Amino acid sequence: MFTNEEIASFNELETSLYNYISQNIEKVAYMRIRELADATHVSTTTILRFCRKIHCEGFSEFKIKLKLHLETNNTTVLKESHHSVTEFFERTLAGNLEEKMIKAAGVVANADHIMFIGIGSSGILAEYGARYFSSLGKFSVYIKDPHFPIHTNILENSVTIALSVSGENNYTTTHIHQLKQKGSHIISITNTKHSTISKISDINIPYYVTEEKLEGSNITTQVPVVYILETIAREVHKQNRQLE
Repeated sequence: MFTNEEIASFNELETSLYNYISQNIEKVAYMRIRELADATHVSTTTILRFCRKIHCEGFSEFKIKLKLHLETNNTTVLKESHHSVTEFFERTLAGNLEEKMIKAAGVVANADHIMFIGIGSSGILAEYGARYFSSLGKFSVYIKDPHFPIHTNILENSVTIALSVSGENNYTTTHIHQLKQKGSHIISITNTKHSTISKISDINIPYYVTEEKLEGSNITTQVPVVYILETIAREVHKQNRQLE
């Protein structure tokens, strides 16, 4: 909205005006010039000079600029956390999620080596998954370096559990290709089955919640992923106990 050069050119009164506008953009966009002058304790002349400094011919043009800014930078309205969890249970648990988790658990239970991969928040959960599986008796590791040397004999009867919200992360996709080519079975947990990662996986478990982003960051809830990971780990433990 305001460039660094424009802000640097403001005098003391104009800086005060700038601070008020920045904190009250939605209100200022519909004010008359006299109302803004009264609210900021500056003259209308100061406001007009301010408008010219940001390349607007007058206050009317400045308000149009403000409204356009609001339209293109709408603040994301975050859902309450329980809405996301409810959405997950309503959309997914009514389907075949349990069947997919049991199938995945069977593959994991029979594997000699378990590896988790992911990046960002998915990477944090991948590390958590490795620790949780290990705590329940199935030793697992989290690999975050796609070039980490892994011997082929380790991958012969291994399972890779890949986590990705979008299912399109290039790092994770590349890692999957490398592991898959060396014989590792791929289980992916993604937000949708219509993604690159889900399609190249042997088993895909989608959880379907509305994806949310805030200022470029993906803030989609990860509660479903925790639920799926813990359920699979417990099922693996159960199956292994039955074989004892």
